[in-house]
Amino acid sequence: MASNTVSSRLLAFFVLSLLSCRVQAQLSTSGFYARTCPKLQSIVSSAMAKAVAKEPRMGASILRLFFHDCFVNGCDASVLLDDTPTFTGEKNAFPNQNSLRGFEVIDTIKSLVEASCKATVSCADILALAAREGVVRLGGPSWTVALGRRDSTTASQSAANSNLPSPASSLSTLISAFAAKNMSPRDMTALSGAHTIGLARCTTFRSHIYNDKNINPNFAALRKQNCPSSGGDNNLAPLDQQGANRFGAHYYQNLVGRSGLLHSDQELFNNGTQDLLVRQYSANTQLFFRDFAAAMVKMGALGPLTGTNGQIPIMMAFNFICSGLRALILLSLLSCRVQSQLLTTGFYARTCPNLQSIVSSAMAKTVANEPRMGASILRLFFHDCFVNGCDASVLLDDTPTFTGEKNAFPNQKSIRGFEVIDTIKSLVEASCNATVSCADILALAAREGVVQLGGPSWPVPLGRRDSITASQATANNHLPSPGSSLSTLISAFAAKNLSPRDMTALSGAHTIGQARCATFRSRIYSDNNINPIFAALRRLNCPSSGGDDNLAPLELQSPNLFGVNYYQNLVGGGGLLHSDQELFNNGAQDSLVRQYSLNPVLFFNDFAAAMVKMGAISPLTGNNGQIRLNCRKVN
Repeated sequence: MASNTVSSRLLAFFVLSLLSCRVQAQLSTSGFYARTCPKLQSIVSSAMAKAVAKEPRMGASILRLFFHDCFVNGCDASVLLDDTPTFTGEKNAFPNQNSLRGFEVIDTIKSLVEASCKATVSCADILALAAREGVVRLGGPSWTVALGRRDSTTASQSAANSNLPSPASSLSTLISAFAAKNMSPRDMTALSGAHTIGLARCTTFRSHIYNDKNINPNFAALRKQNCPSSGGDNNLAPLDQQGANRFGAHYYQNLVGRSGLLHSDQELFNNGTQDLLVRQYSANTQLFFRDFAAAMVKMGALGPLTGTNGQIPIMMAFNFICSGLRALILLSLLSCRVQSQLLTTGFYARTCPNLQSIVSSAMAKTVANEPRMGASILRLFFHDCFVNGCDASVLLDDTPTFTGEKNAFPNQKSIRGFEVIDTIKSLVEASCNATVSCADILALAAREGVVQLGGPSWPVPLGRRDSITASQATANNHLPSPGSSLSTLISAFAAKNLSPRDMTALSGAHTIGQARCATFRSRIYSDNNINPIFAALRRLNCPSSGGDDNLAPLELQSPNLFGVNYYQNLVGGGGLLHSDQELFNNGAQDSLVRQYSLNPVLFFNDFAAAMVKMGAISPLTGNNGQIRLNCRKVN
């Protein structure tokens, strides 16, 4: 088998190529609505954040809705059309009955978008964006959504009945169905991973658990408890037995263990052509995430209506809803709580419309090359914002006449990734010279690093300018040390107007990355609130003297996957840093740590909200500061 490193790089390059090039017709990845509806993506992101927080299953439901739309005459929102006395839509096609849901969420988002930019954005584009945001909110990957679709004026129930694969499909049927949409067996196997989230009705898997031979008998017995041989058709079971609300590779691990819920799921691992790929995905979450993202881009380009084809349907004021059914508008969105009113998510919509796609693509390539870099850029952003605000002062080099922050004690041998920001800055400058600040690039790169490692996304308000000064003394005083007590941590964050909850959520950044032996030696040799087995493990690579630069993962199980294992480690006494374990040490944050350890959606939502708040710490705006041409020095 080829080198994993080479494979990862080739896959990352392939994904980037797809994101930038393989979009059919006139769809655009470079800001289709940048001028006409600059707040679109933040509106969709905020609305989906609230929808998934209220009902985590909704992330899977919107993803399924998008799939059932695209596979029937293309991604044209035909699936959203209601039946009328003179019109038969697709909602009551056999594969859609008692299966599709979430129409009211799309209606609500459409109403919010209409309030911001009337008669501009198609329902098809809203559905495409909402599908991505639902995946991201449940811990899955992000991807660039090409936009510019228009909405169908027709629907086809017969095409829905014919084109949508059934849960009883064989492998050959699945391969053929996807091939008809110009999608490969690899695309099909990756997209099937959508079944890592969501629920299925008993009637869709009864035959599999009672009749199929390629099923784990213990798993079959478990499912039979809630799905009798007759009756109970609408009883639900999770498609992924390890958790219906967390996007990951467990689905493939289930298949290897003969525990696929649907017959069509287990067909992917049944001594057939996809067995090897299923095994690869089961052991390599990042490979699955990259392939899934690439396949979603391809699927989103199926037969879109563009140009003057189709329509942007219009109704009066807030009665404008995609399905034709009235929906209550969500009354409160995820609030950005941006302190300076000059920061806005659409700040560069006209002056640098490609900015976000440039940063996203560059970070995707960077993290594919070195997964640790996602954590490094996130740390860099934190160390910037906590020292006189998010102003890119941390990026300034020392000179004979200037002392920067890079060599402050908390930053020595700790912060890295400067060359990544330099590279992104060069790419941005080539697209829009002297326009985008280093501070904004760092804020965007931090988010993209988290997303690339499976973490949440969040709207990044922009408009920061770059500092022309730095303060090593402030860096020494304001950045919490790995030996901090809980009270010290709470006070340090309170000084930045961040609550104890924000602090505990942001500490979850330690679910990724590594730390030097020097930062945790005292913890593993001297602290009493540590799991002795964990301490012994860490001592193997961190002697009581020497080896200061030896590295250990901040989170034991998966240092390159953003999730809640960090909090689970704390509950088990396995926090690497003294300051980590202080969050769970018979103190005020114990309850919240337990909640996060059991609820990834809660953690992701709180982390995203806290990142928005942190990103708003004392930005330079207006005429303050400058737009540095080189992030390492003032102009």
